[in-house]
Amino acid sequence: MKKTITTAILAMAGFSAFAQSTVPSSEVQVKSAVLAAPADKRAEATVYGYNTNGEFVLLRKGTNGMVCLADDPNQKGFSTSCYHQDLEPFMTRGRELRKAGKSAQEIFDSREQEVKSGKLVMPKQPSTLFVYGAPDENFNQTTGEVKEGYLRYVVYIPYATSESTGLPLKPDAPAMPWIMHPGTHGAHIMINPPKDKAAQ
Repeated sequence: MKKTITTAILAMAGFSAFAQSTVPSSEVQVKSAVLAAPADKRAEATVYGYNTNGEFVLLRKGTNGMVCLADDPNQKGFSTSCYHQDLEPFMTRGRELRKAGKSAQEIFDSREQEVKSGKLVMPKQPSTLFVYGAPDENFNQTTGEVKEGYLRYVVYIPYATSESTGLPLKPDAPAMPWIMHPGTHGAHIMINPPKDKAAQ
């Protein structure tokens, strides 16, 4: 969802690139990560982020089934996401494959095969992902405040199709829900609200 870049490139950048990045405090990472979640889900959400060595770590254990990911300081632009805990196996597997250097298509194909084989389990009910982003200059790494952020929504419905949902394959109007990757494990409803002119 966030700026796609291959793990191979990340690996070449390696530690030296991370050393040049400023990692916000755990408190700031938590505060900014949960901005992607609905307001009533923020206080008790689980949050993952980064330590000073650039390692992906648990920052806060939550209790309400919402999982949030802090912004990656080595990626251009500010982006956080929150999703239902039932999507965690799917998300974790994606992180593992990216770390192994797989491309976006390879990750999709691997997860499709693993879901079909039963190795990877997708939620049986629709499950939501929220993604919140902004330009780098709009994120205050000291306070955790974000100006003119943009929030979009994804609802995963594995193997759903346009025919089974009545959703179009592309939006015909602003904020119209549409279905992406229909008929696959990664089938999901996309909802992209219009951006405020000031935030564009």
